[in-house]
Amino acid sequence: MATGTEPPATDPHHRSGGVRTGTRAAIAAPHLRTDRWWLAPAATAAGLLAFVVYSTWRAFANADYYAAPYVSPFYSPCLAENCEPMRAGPNWELFGSWWGISPAIIILIFPLGFRLTCYYYRKAYYRGFWASPPACAVAEPHAKYTGETRFPLILQNVHRYFFYAALLVACVLTYDTVLAFRDEHYAWGHMGLGTLVFLVNIALIWAYTVSCHSCRHIVGGKLKHFSRHPVRYRMWQWVGRLNARHMQLAWASLLSVALADFYVYLVASGVFDDPRFF
Repeated sequence: MATGTEPPATDPHHRSGGVRTGTRAAIAAPHLRTDRWWLAPAATAAGLLAFVVYSTWRAFANADYYAAPYVSPFYSPCLAENCEPMRAGPNWELFGSWWGISPAIIILIFPLGFRLTCYYYRKAYYRGFWASPPACAVAEPHAKYTGETRFPLILQNVHRYFFYAALLVACVLTYDTVLAFRDEHYAWGHMGLGTLVFLVNIALIWAYTVSCHSCRHIVGGKLKHFSRHPVRYRMWQWVGRLNARHMQLAWASLLSVALADFYVYLVASGVFDDPRFF
């Protein structure tokens, strides 16, 4: 039955690939949305770009990342010999004196890889930077679509392995947060504004990490009978509730880790002293 949207057989503008193939409705307009659909991808691109610029600057700065008892999450754990000395801190000299650049480069690949392959972040930068697609019900400008079946996007499948690495990094950052209950002389039983910053950051880091789709699958994704695994079923439900907030947690944790690093930078560079609560 004709619907009036079939493409003419001799359409001079008909393309052989992309979303305007012969199987698609022949709608002349690029989209039918009347709202400001471009605001979301534009804001996403701006936010991600701002974080990339800031984190690149801080990662290559190799300075002002430790102010006792705080260490920047960008530099923890510090695995090179050229790390700042941290008393009882996460500095393990696995890389010798041959490593001459910033030690942050060693560790950032793991949280960065986890976020780059994250399902939400894929959607964010696919839309924000590649317009693939730019928004719901808006045709993408590409001539063909191959999904994540070719290099380099096929590497997105390593997300589950980056999840395991992200768990280890979260554990180290938790250790850093415990160390934040010391003062600048390493005496225990103290708390400053930086301690509160670290507490908020690690809470958001863990919430984002365990709300990951890979975590949800590991907890209960392969179960065929929830009734036989009540504990894993409850954990799966709990992770599922967090997963529903995965986008919000992704942005909140991204902001918190940048703020934690910036706070350490301000204290380490002498802009102000860490206010102490007790």
